[in-house]
Amino acid sequence: MARRPLDILNESLGTSIIVRLRGGREFRGELQGYDVHMNLVIDDAEELHDNEVIKKLGTIVVRGDNVVFISP
Repeated sequence: MARRPLDILNESLGTSIIVRLRGGREFRGELQGYDVHMNLVIDDAEELHDNEVIKKLGTIVVRGDNVVFISP
């Protein structure tokens, strides 16, 4: 049976992910939760630019309609 995107997110709970948003911003952190709209809760989040940490943010909520991709 094929895996669905939300199945992959469920497997990624508690692990480190990278998220790219519209506008090119990228964040890395531990996925704590999500919903069917792909709103994400990320703990220990860091904003990245060219794979370099720009800013440590702590816990953030990312609105799902801004997400371009999520890399587990």
